[in-house]
Amino acid sequence: MVRYRAAWVVPISRPTIPDGWVAVDRGRIVAVGVGAGDRDLGRVAVMPGLVNAHTHLELSYLRDRVPASSDFVSWIRSVVAHQRRRRSSAPEIVQGIERGIAEAVASGTAVVGDIGNTLASVEPLARSPLAAVVFNELIRFNAPSPEAMVDEAVAAIRACASADVLLRLSLAAHAPYSVGPGVFLAIRRAMDRGLFGPCAVHLSESAAEVEFIRTGGGPWRAFLEEVGAWDPSWAAPGVSPVEYLDGQGFFDARVLAVHGVQMTGDDLARLAARGATLVTCPRSNAHTGAGAPPLDRFYASGVRVAVGTDSLASTPDLNMFAEIAAMRALAPGVPASALLDSATHQGARALGFASEFGTIEPGKRARLLAVDVPPGIDDVEEYLVSGIEPAQVRWLD
Repeated sequence: MVRYRAAWVVPISRPTIPDGWVAVDRGRIVAVGVGAGDRDLGRVAVMPGLVNAHTHLELSYLRDRVPASSDFVSWIRSVVAHQRRRRSSAPEIVQGIERGIAEAVASGTAVVGDIGNTLASVEPLARSPLAAVVFNELIRFNAPSPEAMVDEAVAAIRACASADVLLRLSLAAHAPYSVGPGVFLAIRRAMDRGLFGPCAVHLSESAAEVEFIRTGGGPWRAFLEEVGAWDPSWAAPGVSPVEYLDGQGFFDARVLAVHGVQMTGDDLARLAARGATLVTCPRSNAHTGAGAPPLDRFYASGVRVAVGTDSLASTPDLNMFAEIAAMRALAPGVPASALLDSATHQGARALGFASEFGTIEPGKRARLLAVDVPPGIDDVEEYLVSGIEPAQVRWLD
């Protein structure tokens, strides 16, 4: 057993401990306390590894290739054009995934929620130190047989199932403008049968999405018709995207609703009442033209908030500390402790890893960070949300 002493221990599950220690035995946390330790780490903050609750590793090869846009649908068109030029097995894509994993680990990430259309990230993640849920994402607005589509997707994740308890596979629905109502219902029925774990969906990300669900028109209608995916039998629900999916019984505590930039107070209250988690990705939202997430309203609503970087197609790096700093800039009134909780505990809970990661508590895995803190810093939690560079971060042995 080793007892690591640090200037600060940031357990997340309880207030920060100045001059604290964490005892670790055979890769597990056994105790937390105050005072001297066997190994003095110096002026560092020891905290749980971060949880990136939403990324797309298979898009890592698009780094610096998709320009920022003021219009979300235009940005999506650029991504689709790039994807059509590459096969999922292309070396460039696999190499991008591996580089993305290395970057995430180097900047302090312990767990990822990775969404993809190809399951190309499964093998690289299995070789990595990351714990992960890989979401096999479904996209089909005019699916002729939603049940068959979901059954096929479930079979695909079962075929890739790993004996590694820290690598799990599940399903995601892309978004209400790209997935038909029958597919959402089929996914929900499969969840109720216990065929997979958490489920993710991009939701209320752009104004165009809100327009499409309310009226059936706008840029998304034009895009669906253009690519031959429009379903003429579909009728616009005339409500918000959140109310639309809630009316289908889609939400519960296993659902991660990603982005939420356009959510109203009523939308947030619905998610909170269902126990769903809202995953915010503010740097990506700025790059894609989706807008700035109303973080103050997120936290005031009582909804569970987790954090993701999104993909390297829409964000400059996979450094979760940089994402937290962007959140702090948008929401200076939200306590630093709440932002840190979102980037650790809430993400781990939403992805089904709360018993292993997210807080410093006895019994959990000792996947812990030591973050260098310069002299003159008194409020260490505020410092941790101010923007930490990978060079300041190291993993405890």
